[in-house]
Amino acid sequence: MLKQYLNAQGLTEWNDLVDKASKIVIFIHSMPDGDAMGSSLALSDFLCHKGKNVTVIVPNTYPDFLSWLPGAGNIMIYEYGHQKVRERIAEADLLFCLDFNSLGRLEGMASLVAKHTAPMIMVDHHLNPENVARILVSDSQASSTSELIFCLLMQMEGFEELSKDAAQCIYCGMMTDTGSFTYNSNRSDIFYIISQLLTKGIDKDKIYRAVYHNYSVNRLRLEGYILHDKMKYFEEEHTSVFCLTKEEMKQYQFKKGDAEGFVNLPLQIKGTKLSISLREDTEKPLIRISLRSVDDFSCDVMAKQFFHGGGHLNAAGGSLAMTMDEALDETRRAIEAYHDLLSREVIKD
Repeated sequence: MLKQYLNAQGLTEWNDLVDKASKIVIFIHSMPDGDAMGSSLALSDFLCHKGKNVTVIVPNTYPDFLSWLPGAGNIMIYEYGHQKVRERIAEADLLFCLDFNSLGRLEGMASLVAKHTAPMIMVDHHLNPENVARILVSDSQASSTSELIFCLLMQMEGFEELSKDAAQCIYCGMMTDTGSFTYNSNRSDIFYIISQLLTKGIDKDKIYRAVYHNYSVNRLRLEGYILHDKMKYFEEEHTSVFCLTKEEMKQYQFKKGDAEGFVNLPLQIKGTKLSISLREDTEKPLIRISLRSVDDFSCDVMAKQFFHGGGHLNAAGGSLAMTMDEALDETRRAIEAYHDLLSREVIKD
């Protein structure tokens, strides 16, 4: 039995808001990932089939390896057309916020959304969501926001109306937010959902290839360069760190999304507990931080304490407004601060 996220009153209110809305806007966070894209495009497809006028809006462009997703070409990108996006937001009579817990994740659009008078529905699986929505569906134990969207549609008896396109988007979101079901994916619910999505005719193997076997030669060479020349390994703390500068990205003709998944690679090293990547933002004077861990080491806690970020137990991120050398120094301080936890031997069951 899948979770029922809305009580009777909440379900009635959700349906009333959707029924009365004529122009709906779905927002996803800056630097969108597979889950943000998958959950928003699935919901958009579902609502469009109900006759609603729906627009998905993102602060900045999405990675090239997600451009195949059904409906991706219709997404409005704020950085490419501020005025048109503002007009579309102003016309909206219902707002959805998917896969983020704070309006700050919308960057330049945050104030536009905060001041809007239309009702808002937020669906997310990150910790500590802001209390800004009329309806909030939040579950930090869920694998992804895409999983939450599926559960909500099932609760609304919308499975029969779920299209193959929407099913592909949901599967992509669940797959990418669990590292192809290698973390945060031990619940039987997840595999029940996958079994139901397969009945819609999706090809899960093809979706995997579309996401993970869709890179350029330069991207593969960049991966080799990082592992051979850039990765530093702290044996005592079982931790890997690597950084990537704008100059290095230029050398390998970097495209948005090319760094996706790099932070997971060092976790293949036997005994590794933590992997940290640092990358210069190509558009802002920031260092983007990604953290991945195994077992019970909390990336979320470290990201909040040292990198102005947060996320989940085994996957988190943040940013630092400083030089790369300064960011590397801060990273070393973070590792030292957690030396006892990271150096502790894993006790096998």
